[in-house]
Order: sequence, then structure tokens, then C-alpha cells
Amino acid sequence: MPHTVRHLLLHPSRLWSRHEVLQRPSPVPQEPGVYGWYFRDIPDGVPTDGCHRHAGMTLLYVGISPRRPPVNGAPPSRQQLRKRIRYHFRGNAEGSTLRLTLGCLLSTRLGIELRRVGGGTRHTFASGEALLSDWMQDNAFVCWAPHPDPRTCEEELIRQLVLPLNLEGNSHAFRPKLSALRSAARGRAGQLPIA
Repeated sequence: MPHTVRHLLLHPSRLWSRHEVLQRPSPVPQEPGVYGWYFRDIPDGVPTDGCHRHAGMTLLYVGISPRRPPVNGAPPSRQQLRKRIRYHFRGNAEGSTLRLTLGCLLSTRLGIELRRVGGGTRHTFASGEALLSDWMQDNAFVCWAPHPDPRTCEEELIRQLVLPLNLEGNSHAFRPKLSALRSAARGRAGQLPIA
């Protein structure tokens, strides 16, 4: 991983809010790369010992775009930073593992719960997605580093940094608890009527 990618994520010239990212034109480049999520308010129970801090915020999660090629033989994603970051800010838990994680962690505080929607196979926070977006507007900030091979960068960052909200490839002690929390939310959703 080039030093510049790590530097851009750990010492960004600025952190971008939901409002800024969703503006048109968006400041996020239409290139592949890595992004880092910093938080002002930490969801209850998330350990932050050893986490990197910048401008009064705590780095808890890194992601990439495009994501890893699917193992089922489907065509690889051609998504880039702009579309992916904007989706995290305004999409739903079915298409954003970050939103799924945050919603599960904040379900009691925000009064939201994971529900089956549509035909019953997709999971979102239904009307609670708007509350989650509002929370992210106040507390979630992002930066990015364009790179032609983001997968390699992501793996190294997860190994080198303390990132409690990343699941894949992460050996952080919080990983099993977070995984169980998400599984329990899916289990509860399966018992509820389709929203």
C-alpha cells in the first residue's frame, strides 16, 4: 500500500459531512479507492482504545470501492468512490454494511429495528433509515484516497489499524460481538411481519 493512501486516510486535509458529499457536484472523485469513516459520537459499547483520532473524531471503519469480486461468478462491481460513499450516506442497510452495523448499534438509542422489506428477503431499517441518516449527518464524516487496487490497501489497513467496525479480515476483539449483534437483528427481523 502506498504511503500516500495511509497518509490521506489518517491525516486528511478535511473530513466531509453527509451534506457536503451529497451536494452536486459532489467532491468525491469518480475513481476506485479506499475511504475512512470518522465519528464524533461513538455508538454505545464500541471500544475505541487504540483507534486513530483526527480533528476530534475517531476512525472506526474503512471501506473500498469497488468491492471484492463476487465468488459466485457474477460480474465484478464497477462502482467507484463517489457512488459508494454517497450510498452509505443515503442508502439503506441492505446495500451498506456500514449502515447495517450502525443501525444495529444505535437501534435502542434511535428507536429503530431491522425489518424484512419488499418480498421479505431484503433487510433494512425501513422508516428508521431516515433517522439513521440524520444521525450520520451529525456524527459520521468521511475521507478518501483514490487507488487503482483498493483491495490490497484495505487488507493492510485492517491489519495495521484498530478498526472495531470492520468485520471481514479483522481480528479485533469486538468483531465476534458485532457479528452476533447483527445476526440477532436479522433473527428478530425474521420473526416480524414484512414492513
